[in-house]
Amino acid sequence: MRWRWGGTRPIWPEAAPGRQVRPRERVDGLAITMIGHASVLIQVAGLNLLVDPVWSERASPFQWIGPRRVNRPGVAFDDLPPIDVVLLTHNHYDHLDVGTLRRLWAAHRPRILAPLGNDRVVAREVGPLPVETGDWGQTIALGPAITACFHPAYHWSARRLGDRRMALWCGFVLRTPHGPVYIAGDTGYGDGAIFRDVRRHHGAPTVAILPIGAYAPRWFMKQQHCDPAEAVRILADCGARQGLAVHWGTFPLSDEERLAPPEELAQALAREGLGPDRFKALEPGDVWTAP
Repeated sequence: MRWRWGGTRPIWPEAAPGRQVRPRERVDGLAITMIGHASVLIQVAGLNLLVDPVWSERASPFQWIGPRRVNRPGVAFDDLPPIDVVLLTHNHYDHLDVGTLRRLWAAHRPRILAPLGNDRVVAREVGPLPVETGDWGQTIALGPAITACFHPAYHWSARRLGDRRMALWCGFVLRTPHGPVYIAGDTGYGDGAIFRDVRRHHGAPTVAILPIGAYAPRWFMKQQHCDPAEAVRILADCGARQGLAVHWGTFPLSDEERLAPPEELAQALAREGLGPDRFKALEPGDVWTAP
């Protein structure tokens, strides 16, 4: 209540730049396409995965009120390649979207992975979909050469007033023929231990998908959302060769201006003597391909 009623919320534009692309049906290497906010398409070794897919207009339990997206998804829903796996990091409305899950299940019948307890959330709000759940540290095979490990995050969960922290939250580390892919999910920085553990247990990632937005005001957001400077520390802690920044610029969720996250990311990289290509802030429709 102090945050919602005591601060000044910035005015975001009604519409923001973004483009739509049509991904290839399968990719032998490793390609990551930004859909928007925390939603990304990962194509690796012939497997297609969606992380926290949201194609709805609002990140809300309702489609008539709540944060409204300001840019189109980077891939039109009907242009998606065959989706094999959906990874859900937690159950906040900007990550677990009921309407999108229903559409994906009807069109693709993907495997759905989520941390413990979120199968009940999906069953209650979407329907009896088969959701495979795991605890932190648990690994599930996705294919002959690809696994997904549930990795800790400094965050929380809730869908309504009475279920706070009743379902788990997480990031993921994918083991692939092209090296580890780290998906941090929503997270604060904390003491940094969980990010150093990525390198310790899985090796330095080929790429890390890290959040940089929804961090203001810091007195309220620090424990649950890292800011761009902390995201640069996470990049160093886990040892990733490439950083891709998400969780900014699509839904107005907090008190920073829309373009503040990439601007502050560029400043943080410069302070550390790192070039802008080392950690790219993705807009919808941007595609990163592993060299």
